[in-house]
Amino acid sequence: MADRVMKLASERAVVVFTLSSCCMCHTVTKLMQDLSVNALVHELDSDPRGKEMERALLKMLGGRAPAVPAVFIGGQLVGGTNRIMSLHLGGELVPILMNAGALWL
Repeated sequence: MADRVMKLASERAVVVFTLSSCCMCHTVTKLMQDLSVNALVHELDSDPRGKEMERALLKMLGGRAPAVPAVFIGGQLVGGTNRIMSLHLGGELVPILMNAGALWL
């Protein structure tokens, strides 16, 4: 299932795996929208294999719950809400997005 996650993660410069009921997922996807990033948002609860993918993401994140949101930039797993917000507040997120071709200023 990790192969499927990585395949989806490479489909666009920014891919966010979410659950429709997750408020932190909404926060991260809203941040991407506010930065004018055209992220691919993959809602796991809309995917028949979403539970398996969620378990794979949890494993990829080192077993740290929650598994969503899981943000991939340039095909690489960056992390969840805490990591994305830390990067953003530290002024590091925009350069990472620019390097991945997800953002032009």
